Amino acid sequence: MQKRRLEVRRLARIGYADALALQKELERSVIENRTEDYLLLLEHPHTFTIGRRSKDAGVLATAEVLKNLGIEVFESDRGGKVTYHGLGQLVGYPIISLSPDREDVHKYVRDLEEVLIRTMADFEIDAFRIDGLTGVHTTEGKVAAIGVHLKRWVTTHGFALNVNTDLSYYDWIIACEGEPVTSMDRLLGREVHLSEVEDRIVENFEAVFATSRKLADAAVI
Repeated sequence: MQKRRLEVRRLARIGYADALALQKELERSVIENRTEDYLLLLEHPHTFTIGRRSKDAGVLATAEVLKNLGIEVFESDRGGKVTYHGLGQLVGYPIISLSPDREDVHKYVRDLEEVLIRTMADFEIDAFRIDGLTGVHTTEGKVAAIGVHLKRWVTTHGFALNVNTDLSYYDWIIACEGEPVTSMDRLLGREVHLSEVEDRIVENFEAVFATSRKLADAAVI
């Protein structure tokens, strides 16, 4: 079977609304042609997103606190509950076709977890799954959250990996199942360059999803 082509776009810092619009644009493209997949890697300004399984109580901050902290809040069609996006966090949005040979949403989520677990191993972090929960965990807490959406077997949304993240922002939400969170810099005791993590994510994504990357990563929207 021929490998699908993967275009990686490293977008640096981009607002949530702009990233969502780009996802929807690429989603339409993939649904129409099914020949090329995309992986967006980026960083968001401080943002809380509310997934389909969330309740209003998931955000603990008042409107005044949100304003003072500079946090935007968005409702999302991804799975999961409330999560945080912000500086020092690497967000990955795969827009890929699971049809015809990968039409299994549970396997897709497990594959995303596998990409992240392999990436953590590259940095000598022992990460693992927990039965009944989504995301990637360590003995110190959850290091990566996953929430996805599928339309006609094309994926949007994806994962959020805490690299050098200020974890105090999680104090203002009830994240996912309420489990503790951690970050790569906390686990390693040093700052980690996002570009290094991006490189490993791309390599592991290609391996797990059996894709063939285009010659050059795209850095523009």
